[in-house]
Amino acid sequence: MHDLVIRGGTVVDGTGAAPFEADVAVAGGRIVAVGRVADRGAEEIDARGLLVTPGFVDIHTHYDAQATWSERLVSSSINGVTTALIGNCGVGFAPCRPDKREALVKLMEGVEDLPEVVLTEGLPWAWESFPDYMDFLSRRRFDTDIAAMVTHAPLRVHVMGERAEAHAEATPAECAEMARLAAEGLAAGAVGISTSRALAHRTLDGRHIPTLGAPEAELEALAGALRAHGSGWLQVISDFDDPAEEEFARLKRVAAVAGRPLTFSLLQRESKPRFWRWLLDRVDEANASGVTMLGQVMGRPVGLMFGFELSQHPFLTRPSFREVAHLPLPARVAALRDPARRARILAEATEDPALKARLNTWDKIFPLNDPPDYEPPPERSVAAMAAARGITAEALCYDLMLERDGRAILNRPLLNYADGDLAAIREMMTHPHTLMGLGDGGAHVGYICDASCMTHMLVHWARDRQRGPRLAVEQAVKRISRDNAAAMGLADRGVVAPGYKADLNVIDFARLRMRAPEMRYDLPAGGKRLVQEAEGYVATVLSGGVTYREGTPTGALPGRLVRGPQRA
Repeated sequence: MHDLVIRGGTVVDGTGAAPFEADVAVAGGRIVAVGRVADRGAEEIDARGLLVTPGFVDIHTHYDAQATWSERLVSSSINGVTTALIGNCGVGFAPCRPDKREALVKLMEGVEDLPEVVLTEGLPWAWESFPDYMDFLSRRRFDTDIAAMVTHAPLRVHVMGERAEAHAEATPAECAEMARLAAEGLAAGAVGISTSRALAHRTLDGRHIPTLGAPEAELEALAGALRAHGSGWLQVISDFDDPAEEEFARLKRVAAVAGRPLTFSLLQRESKPRFWRWLLDRVDEANASGVTMLGQVMGRPVGLMFGFELSQHPFLTRPSFREVAHLPLPARVAALRDPARRARILAEATEDPALKARLNTWDKIFPLNDPPDYEPPPERSVAAMAAARGITAEALCYDLMLERDGRAILNRPLLNYADGDLAAIREMMTHPHTLMGLGDGGAHVGYICDASCMTHMLVHWARDRQRGPRLAVEQAVKRISRDNAAAMGLADRGVVAPGYKADLNVIDFARLRMRAPEMRYDLPAGGKRLVQEAEGYVATVLSGGVTYREGTPTGALPGRLVRGPQRA
């Protein structure tokens, strides 16, 4: 008898092959048969009329802290993800001496919007070295598998102390020590090394991430650790503003030294709406020359969610709002409904020009309905709706956010929406040298909730898109399963075939949908976070165990830390 048999489903196997009808049998955490299965299963799922896919592989998350206190990597795990990669963007919590814990907490607070009180109360700090951190994670159980990367910022702070935070240039001896520690982390099972070169990555008091502007020699020292290890990748986030030609050439040389893939965030900017094409042209040239470089792309706009319950909204800095910002939500909403206060807030201005462009660009702010639409037409913007009603956009925006007792959410696409549609995204995500990522699960918890991007990939691109061509469902599934797994070196998952790990989703494709994000107050110290659920996942299976049924946890926690590359 098999442990599990999924019967009569339409298998979308992750390879890009056309869907086919088959049973899937599971034993010992592995798929043992795909086809007609006569033997019974100790547990069976009737999948007639349903899709059976591999579990999804999320290559860009920030559950580094959450994984130390929580067994559930929500929102990723409730959106079909069965493997999540932590340690992105160069920020993490190991290695770390006790006297540097506060520095790493403040950095994560600023870069990834995780409140200091949440981290201070939640992190157990049962480690100092990166191998200690991996050992700690290996003793825990989860609703997904997790893999981890060595993060550059903690390495730099650990080796250089205050000089790292002052952006001093590392000495050759310090570079060698960082490389030694990186090699130690890779030997402990890390699947890569990550770094950040982004100006936006800074602490709340304005200090830039310690890795900003790290010289090429330091990056090459880390790349040398990857080359010596023989597996793993280098993950980078960069503004490419150094100028762009010099920065790309620098990263290409670093990737050549590593002899391993280099993956970086690839997005369409409002200020440079065609720059992504320039980057992809350089990526093509690099790969043609034998240097593997891969853009990480998001299948929908990346932006901010606005609301009076959230951490960002258009009136955030206005004095009359700040007077009541500290109040509990019901009292805050009552104060905001006062006509006199409303008039004062609307009459005040957002003084900072950068914040004004981000928060008060009314023609680029849209209501986020349930289910949410991430490719809204221009006529659904706050500006267009206000013009049609004969009122100001500011007034309409204010009133919309007061709906649902102050819990209504608006969406402000900042990236991937410069053209007002997702045509650029479609080109990026179908390019041979890109991967699907950037969901950022576990980070930016007060104003971003993109870990549902896996569900969006199927709902929007393979079923519902109206404003341009769709993707075949087999293409969409391949992009979020096998392609990501193979790029990470996890060759044992991402495909529905005998011998592969039994990580699976059983999906009612016709009723699959994302729900609107909602705020929950379940982080340590009562911290808040946005969570986005989905409907239509009949079952999610991890290592042969059913972890979720119709979005409800079963109690099974077969998820483990994955150490290093995995063979098919």
